[in-house]
Amino acid sequence: MSNAVSKSQHIKILAIVVMVFGAIFAVAGTGTWIAVSSNLAAEKIVVAEDAAAFAGATVDTPWEAWAQADIINHHALEASGGLTYSELDREDPVRETMMNGSFLRASLFTSVVAFGVALLVFGLGVVFIIVGETLRRVAAKVETSAAAPELAKV
Repeated sequence: MSNAVSKSQHIKILAIVVMVFGAIFAVAGTGTWIAVSSNLAAEKIVVAEDAAAFAGATVDTPWEAWAQADIINHHALEASGGLTYSELDREDPVRETMMNGSFLRASLFTSVVAFGVALLVFGLGVVFIIVGETLRRVAAKVETSAAAPELAKV
């Protein structure tokens, strides 16, 4: 019986460790999402009226950041006659507009990636909590099955 109890104790400890990491991941993912969202909102970026979606909305979600990055690209290509930054002549004054558009798009896409990482970390946290709870239940079954033969002797 002591071997089974020892195994169940190890499983319980593992369950607690996994659930603690799960909670940390869930909190970290949520905190990151909130931080990215609030920092984007503080920039007071509004999705252009001619965007495919979210027109007029404050950029504070990954979808709005994506929509704004897309319309920036559309406007920049419109200004350059469809040429990208690298396709424009070095002396072309529109090249600076294209460069600024590229920087803005890159920044918005970086926030989209940050939102994705935050969601991934949160999701992993939830999975870890579920796995930890499952391990805790397994440990309880191991203890119960180890105690059953002892109870039968009484």
